[in-house]
Amino acid sequence: MTARLARAGALVTLLVCAAAVRAPAATAQGPAARHDVVTWGASADRTGDAVPDRSYRLVVRTSVAGDDLRVRLSNAFGDRPVTFDSVYAGLRRSGAELVPGSNRRLTFGGARSVTVPAGATAYSDPLPGRLPAAADLVVSVHTRAAGGPATGHGMAMQTSYAATGDHTGEEGAANWTERTGSWFYLDAVTVRTPADVGAVVALGDSVTDGWQSTGDLNRRWPDYLARRLRAAGGPVAGVANEGISGNKVLADGAGQSALNRLDRDVLSHPGVRTVVLFEGVNDIKAHTGVTAADLVAGYREVVARAHEAGMCVVGATVAPFKGWSEWDTAAESVRQEVNEFIRDSGEFDAVTDFDRVLRSPYDHERILPVFDGGDHLHPNDKGMQAMADSVDLDGLRCDRGATAG
Repeated sequence: MTARLARAGALVTLLVCAAAVRAPAATAQGPAARHDVVTWGASADRTGDAVPDRSYRLVVRTSVAGDDLRVRLSNAFGDRPVTFDSVYAGLRRSGAELVPGSNRRLTFGGARSVTVPAGATAYSDPLPGRLPAAADLVVSVHTRAAGGPATGHGMAMQTSYAATGDHTGEEGAANWTERTGSWFYLDAVTVRTPADVGAVVALGDSVTDGWQSTGDLNRRWPDYLARRLRAAGGPVAGVANEGISGNKVLADGAGQSALNRLDRDVLSHPGVRTVVLFEGVNDIKAHTGVTAADLVAGYREVVARAHEAGMCVVGATVAPFKGWSEWDTAAESVRQEVNEFIRDSGEFDAVTDFDRVLRSPYDHERILPVFDGGDHLHPNDKGMQAMADSVDLDGLRCDRGATAG
């Protein structure tokens, strides 16, 4: 018990201690000495109907440590303005309970509430203090008069909590009795770091989103990648997971297509050096007439727009899925052609070959059974870790001159 209390106190100190007045960004070392970097992200989508007088206690895992955390609230898919009248950030102790003394109110332009127009997002003011890496950050939001479509992320693979009424300022769990597997309204968290620290964004579908990994344990492949980056101690430390289950490169459906959400889900994040593009299987297996040439054109557009924003792009080969109900030889032919382009075209800044990592040596069209989550498409925890372990960290250390946040 003494050790647990000591650890809790250390976390409180990390988050709470800060100067009374935030120092300006421009110092004697120059204005580029520090910048904002994304430490957590999740793709926005429609998540049912908004509920009035509702509080959400959202649990997210940080990647890179830093100061002056800011959260981004999204009303990207709303059809009317939504007002957040109370927003807090703290550190989780267990379940819905927070570390005592860590829960602090966030402001927006100095105000305690913010109204976000339909289709827009809003960043909070910086919260003084240091936020650790690999911490369970808890963002609590309340909306008194919400209505219409709600914006959030449906498949979080993480338990969060909900309550009726405003309980955002509470650190105990007594009123947070409802559980949810989705994140509502929150789509990014950033921190301020030295200017040489950067982040990577994983742009993908359900495999990136973490389906078939173990929930509440952060075992998606981008989580394993974040652990590797943290252990390596290099200049890339932040990881934002921008996967959406069922997502496609070219067509809207399960979320907006990768092309249509690229600006919001990738290019808008501060401090990003590199994008890992791992999409295409849903375009292929849908049998809508999408050809390899169509997907190649989509990939080229992602690369061009990322390069224009000063980011590098790592192309990830499309993994095998024989045994999935939509697999057939025609789809497999497209997959092979697409992977040949990813490997050999030279149009990506680097390549990570998830196909070769995951496939069975006895049947290259199937996932290796030890990596198969059970449906022959989605890897299990071991497969997720193998994917992350195969990423060349040097390939993420891009320096195209992305604009600092």
